[in-house]
Amino acid sequence: MPDDSQRNIRTRLSKKLFVKTYGCQMNVYDSGRMTDVLARLDYLETETVEDADMIVLNTCHIREKAAEKVYSELGRLRALKERRREAGGDLMIAVAGCVAQAEGEEMARRAPVVDIIVGPQTYHRLPDLITRHAREGGTVIDTDFPARDRFTSLPSRRHGAGRVAFLSIQEGCDKFCTFCVVPYTRGAEFSRPARDILDEAKALLASGVVEVVLLGQNVNAWHGEGTDGRPWTLARLIGELASLDRLRRIRYTTSHPSDMSGDLIRAHGEIDSLMPYLHLPVQSGSDRILKAMNRRHTTADYLGVIAAVRKARPDIAISGDFIVGFPGEDDADFAATLSLVREVSYASAFSFKYSPRPGTPAATADGQVPDEVKAERLGILQHLLKDQQNTFNRATVGHTVPVLLERRGRYSHQLVGRSPWLQAVHVDAGERHLGSLIDVTLTEARANSMAGMLAA
Repeated sequence: MPDDSQRNIRTRLSKKLFVKTYGCQMNVYDSGRMTDVLARLDYLETETVEDADMIVLNTCHIREKAAEKVYSELGRLRALKERRREAGGDLMIAVAGCVAQAEGEEMARRAPVVDIIVGPQTYHRLPDLITRHAREGGTVIDTDFPARDRFTSLPSRRHGAGRVAFLSIQEGCDKFCTFCVVPYTRGAEFSRPARDILDEAKALLASGVVEVVLLGQNVNAWHGEGTDGRPWTLARLIGELASLDRLRRIRYTTSHPSDMSGDLIRAHGEIDSLMPYLHLPVQSGSDRILKAMNRRHTTADYLGVIAAVRKARPDIAISGDFIVGFPGEDDADFAATLSLVREVSYASAFSFKYSPRPGTPAATADGQVPDEVKAERLGILQHLLKDQQNTFNRATVGHTVPVLLERRGRYSHQLVGRSPWLQAVHVDAGERHLGSLIDVTLTEARANSMAGMLAA
């Protein structure tokens, strides 16, 4: 073991890394893995951007004007880099993720302050890209799609995960919804082998993790090679994970209705550690709009899946995604969406106005809906969804459920965790309970969370 003097020397020699993460849970996972990769070069994380020797912006292209937000951030970082240079130091700036993938050469032209541009499938090459930049100067770009290469090249996880950890099992999407950039920025579907996933899960459990969230752009399309050499389904993988000692909770996101197989639906009723929560985007309640979106399912298909899941697990909480104002959407289409929402009754949901993504078919489609119409429809939909969330939360008051207390709350003696239904729960509890999975009685439904008290 190194003594204190050796640790102090290493700390002085180490460089500081600041990572800013935009967007989805997959990006949160990727940011942690980039931190692991750069640890090989003695980069240590800092929470203060001004202290950093290297800054990584891990970007997301799903939201409107995502690229412009990144360019705006790069403008602020340019001033920081100039001040560092005037002081005789250096600051390396890298842009990773989906905006980097989509912009590529254009970003190098518009923002020469960027030293490295790396796509979401190639961040494992960051050490080589840093070496190339030091040798060649200029902006180094790597936006290939070697998903398999990335997973096999990543080092063992070193990034602290706490009690809950994301675990990426699937990348990319083959669905090509007409509004979505994921197939263009993340590439074709790739499923990690089960053995690799299980090994990573075991390492997480050894570090104290008790809940894993399986991630993928289309996670229930996972069909990786099993430990027996044959293709497995996501249900089979979840079953194997559930057999691991110390793994108390399993979740997965995000799913596609067309890939909700019978064995996965049954798993919700048969595997206790698979939490009673399903995020299943539908996007619209109109079959005409679903066809224009290339969603590959109908409203009847979606409602059939919901009914089957609820039959397997009656207490399951259903979450969804909605896009309003998709090109061609009229009042009848929007009314059909409201009708579907009323029939399903969601515990939570995400809803957005349609915004064009360059390069996607819908961006140039006829019938673009005026923004004021989209805003009005979104307000109506969100009001309905909020009422349903409140109804669900009130129905859980009085239940005693296990809550994983993950972090400190705003007030002293307050801890915050998640119920099995993914509700945020605030509990008056001592510090010794931090990190515990403990029975909590839900006592009050608040605007965006629950209050609870430790069960006797």
